[in-house]
Amino acid sequence: MPFRYFVKQLLMPPGLLLLLLVLAWWFRRSRPRLATFCFVLGAGGFWLMSLPVVVQWGATALEREPALARGEWASLAERADVIVVLGAGRERGDPAWGSDQPTGVALERERYAARLAKASGLPVLTSGGLHYGTPPTEAKLMSDSLQEDFGVTVRWQEGRSRTTWENAQFTAELLQPLGLKRVVLVTQAWHMPRSVWSFEAAGLSVVPAPVGFLGTATANAEPLGGWLPTFKSIWRSGQLLNEAVGQAGYTLFYR
Repeated sequence: MPFRYFVKQLLMPPGLLLLLLVLAWWFRRSRPRLATFCFVLGAGGFWLMSLPVVVQWGATALEREPALARGEWASLAERADVIVVLGAGRERGDPAWGSDQPTGVALERERYAARLAKASGLPVLTSGGLHYGTPPTEAKLMSDSLQEDFGVTVRWQEGRSRTTWENAQFTAELLQPLGLKRVVLVTQAWHMPRSVWSFEAAGLSVVPAPVGFLGTATANAEPLGGWLPTFKSIWRSGQLLNEAVGQAGYTLFYR
């Protein structure tokens, strides 16, 4: 695994929060004030990440592209040439399948892309490279799943990319020589702004098709109005924080 993977896991929650708690224990006698500060940040960070209402606030800030109206699905062929589905990792080692499978997030994207493809008649491209050098590519996993699970045949696979930026660059390299420059882009709603920016920077025209909105869930429907910690919220908060850092990084390095 790349060294940057370990650095990322250490500097992003929950790794960073666990590190703060370890430091709090380490300095509890020699530097009690510093230990208290680290403990408050670590424990407080975990508490905030576990709150559904915080997830909703964070998602609302990131989910800036509106959902496609269902009435627009059939007319997408007038606005685009291809449906592009971005990869979202893989699940490994499940004996029920006997092979790697797309993650639940990837399956959510696939399902939406399949509905759009059947409604519009547009061809589909899957984008996603190797996971730390282990074949098959995410594009291949999604292509197989779209065919077997949703009855949609994928026309193109972009299997070199490792990042959203590379998703865009390599997809453009594949499509533009064919005269195809307009894409319906399918990814999570919180991931869509960075994805649209990347694909437009690669010279493609984008029709955003976000799915998996987290900011529209009503926190008041949760116990105590979303102020009761839940395990699911920790995972979602991690996704949102990762995306926020990704957007900041793209602003710094790709502009």
